Amino acid sequence: MDEFPQVLESSIAFDGRVFRVRVDELRYDDGSVHRCDVVEHAETFGIIAMPTRDRIVLVRQYRHAAGRYLWEIPAGTAENGENPVAGASRELMEETGYRAGRVRHLGTLYMTPGFCTEAMHFLAAEELTAGEQSLDEDERIEVEAFALGDAWSLAAAGEIADVKTLLSLHWMGGSRGELAASLRR
Repeated sequence: MDEFPQVLESSIAFDGRVFRVRVDELRYDDGSVHRCDVVEHAETFGIIAMPTRDRIVLVRQYRHAAGRYLWEIPAGTAENGENPVAGASRELMEETGYRAGRVRHLGTLYMTPGFCTEAMHFLAAEELTAGEQSLDEDERIEVEAFALGDAWSLAAAGEIADVKTLLSLHWMGGSRGELAASLRR
């Protein structure tokens, strides 16, 4: 069961601005052949920004795929070759205006490994200094710092409904150690 399937054929079905879709034909060790659709997505950053030990910075923005506005931790996509600390610092400043005096990498997790290559680096940002946002042309982002209990109330009300933010709230309420060992890719 530890043998990887053999890739017989691979083709690009879609190539967009944010991701592309690859279709692979795989042969398993039992001889069966199956099609596998893979969304290729760059690495991303999820930033747990804490102005104080018991407060978290959240951003509210419209998420078209969900069809609603959601409160989330600041997050974004890595630029080619960008390291996690530099990328998270850049994304935090762009989306929220905050600059962090200290950024710590907590771990890297696959977001939806059943069909997507996206691996998210989670980082804790502390010693924050407020500043001006530097939003992309298509971004409309509201920023607010919440007490941890108030953030949980947003989750209970359904205004926080994404896994990265819920995982971050659990991290803040727990040991605040590593989330996972970094992935070897």
